[in-house]
Amino acid sequence: MEKRKLGNSNLEVSAIGLGCMGMSMSYGPPADKKEMIALIHKAIEDGVTFFDTAEFYGPYANEELLGEALAPFRNQIVIATKFGIKLENGRQVQDSRPERIRQSLEGSLKRLKVDTIDLYYQHRVDTSVPIEEVAGTVKDLIQEGKVKHFGLSEAGVQTIRRAHAVQHVKALQSEYSLWWRRPEEQVLPTLEELGIGLVAFSPLGKGFLTGKINEKTTFDKTDFRNIVPRFTPDNRKANQTLVDLLTKIGNSKNATPAQIALAWLLVQKPWIVPIPGTTKLNRLEENIGAASITLTSEELSSINSALEKIKVAGDRYPEELEKRTGL
Repeated sequence: MEKRKLGNSNLEVSAIGLGCMGMSMSYGPPADKKEMIALIHKAIEDGVTFFDTAEFYGPYANEELLGEALAPFRNQIVIATKFGIKLENGRQVQDSRPERIRQSLEGSLKRLKVDTIDLYYQHRVDTSVPIEEVAGTVKDLIQEGKVKHFGLSEAGVQTIRRAHAVQHVKALQSEYSLWWRRPEEQVLPTLEELGIGLVAFSPLGKGFLTGKINEKTTFDKTDFRNIVPRFTPDNRKANQTLVDLLTKIGNSKNATPAQIALAWLLVQKPWIVPIPGTTKLNRLEENIGAASITLTSEELSSINSALEKIKVAGDRYPEELEKRTGL
């Protein structure tokens, strides 16, 4: 698989990475550990070098999984993890105090079985701690050799600029896909100006853009999508128009809707790296195959023209969770 550099940095990763959260949480019960290790090894065999996790995923279980799975390949791969979210009384709480960042880092290093974190993101902006203080703490960790690169997740442009002034931000992780294009308004121009890469999570719309979900689909009771407004049966039915478009284009290129959605992302900017997640080997291979699909200017024009006429129904997050993003 081809490699990409995140922004103007020397952080080079595979054009498509692997988001690992769903192996441990959010999309139903945790997957079988041995099967996930086999899947991760298959990803490496197929050229994936970029793996995304977080302290909060599990919590902790996802980092432990990656630590075991990636140990034999440490020199071949890039691991990104995150700090700044913890569970208190069953609720997600932001905590990016310097002492908490250091505590989180030591735990992540141990669970991931590494001496250095390749890319360390603030998981969500903590309004109670100045971002300059957060960036300064990570800067110290970089100087101590415990972190290589600093990243932010779902931060707004003012936060990005303030953090970047203290410590070079190498990557912003943000939701970005054919059905969530808000980053195009302000975030992408800012990243281009500052030389920061974009790591796109949920590039397949939490699975909807695969074409395997419709208004009759039922989710496990532990599945996060049960509380996502965009996934109500009525909204899924309304949003089918977008999947139909991807299916039509895919049929003309012997590709799946998911592959077209990922190929569209890859062609937007050379410093964008999507990290689709999966627990299935066939889906992994399908996603990786998107890296070899080229969309012509005519096809892109056709997609963009069609998108202008499609209004996606439903919010991407419940109101409480949306409030924590874009700060």
